Amino acid sequence: MDDLRTLHRTLDLCLKVGEVLLSSGAGAPDVVATMRALARALGVRHTQVDVTFTSLAMSVQQGLDEPPVVQLRAVTQREIDYEDLTRVDHLVRRAVAGGIDLEEARTELAQIVSSGHARPRWAATIGWGVMCAGVGLQLGGNLVVVLVASLAAICIDRLQVLMTRRRLPGFYQQVAGGVVATALAALGTRLAEPWVHLNASLVVTANIVMLLAGIGFMGAVQDALSGFFVTGGARILEAVLATAGIIAGVSGGLSLSAAIGLEVPRLTLPRFDLVGITAVAVGGAVGAAAFAFASYAPLRTLLPVGVLGGVGIAATETMAHAGFGRTWAVGLSAFVIGLFGYTVGRRFRVPPLVVVVSAVVPMLPGLSIYRGLFLLGDQGGQQVAQGLLAMVTAASVAIALASGVILGEYVAQPVMREARRVEARLAGPRLVGVTRTRRKRRGSTS
Repeated sequence: MDDLRTLHRTLDLCLKVGEVLLSSGAGAPDVVATMRALARALGVRHTQVDVTFTSLAMSVQQGLDEPPVVQLRAVTQREIDYEDLTRVDHLVRRAVAGGIDLEEARTELAQIVSSGHARPRWAATIGWGVMCAGVGLQLGGNLVVVLVASLAAICIDRLQVLMTRRRLPGFYQQVAGGVVATALAALGTRLAEPWVHLNASLVVTANIVMLLAGIGFMGAVQDALSGFFVTGGARILEAVLATAGIIAGVSGGLSLSAAIGLEVPRLTLPRFDLVGITAVAVGGAVGAAAFAFASYAPLRTLLPVGVLGGVGIAATETMAHAGFGRTWAVGLSAFVIGLFGYTVGRRFRVPPLVVVVSAVVPMLPGLSIYRGLFLLGDQGGQQVAQGLLAMVTAASVAIALASGVILGEYVAQPVMREARRVEARLAGPRLVGVTRTRRKRRGSTS
């Protein structure tokens, strides 16, 4: 009876760990491998794990003539929370190394999921504002653009928090965010017109990047590439719906602004010279670090994330203007970020997912989406083909970002050999979780 009780408690712990990882954006292969490694470290072998987009299942059969023990857990909450993700990752590593037993692990996990964050919620709202300010600077905006983009991001975040409390689906939250971004940009243009020129297009684009940042492109592509097609398909559908919400909100905001006489001016692209590329790098660094801050990443990661984000977007713009296509430029930069993200994550004791997702935020295709919407909505319909091309470019950039980062992780992890020791059938790079199963002997002095 005690053995059966211990088995149930072990499976319950593994399922709770898997829920935290999956809800924070980790890929299904990482979730499966981590749950199995944790169960094996706690003495439960030959487990079967099934991951879908909304549920987790784990089973084990102790004997050929015995019925399997099965436990299920629903994944109901989805929020980017890199603080809990990092703490759970450290907990799993200690358990696999033999540093804590089952009861200690259960107690610590309960404290992690029940306690609040180290920084208050309003600090995360400020982080989103700073992120949009950085993206506005990256796009070549002046001080007024930076301030209006920051104010719009704060308003969007508070509105989405209220809508989340009312349990409204994410699609409608994205629509509302797009409408608010466009309306505030158009209104700001009209109010600032007597004193200073405000490029409302850059304000809208910065807030599109903010809305895109919360979409789990990375986990969706990782699942699809790793053979978890059910989970990957569900995540891709969620990403498509969220992006469609942004498109609907921004296009609706443009139409509303035009109807009441608040025209949004035509998009002007930032210049490309030494001053321009410096602003791109600084703005990208600020945007990446601020996203990590708003997602509750540990403070020690903000500087390396900012450096990777700034270098990545500067390299992207340089390659794009040198003749590379936008998609290839983004993919190559994402590949380099994936290469260094693994090393940075190990050095600063965080999952590589925290580093790479934050660092690629400045390269999200907000500009392509806005340009496509603007061209598609052009009166006369003379630029529909260019608008469709811009939208296709945005989709290809998103895929290039995720696949480039994952390929970088593949190359950066010669420990794939060690990962197979964790699970012989593991498919995909490790963005979260352990890659070693050696246990320290208790009482050892080494």
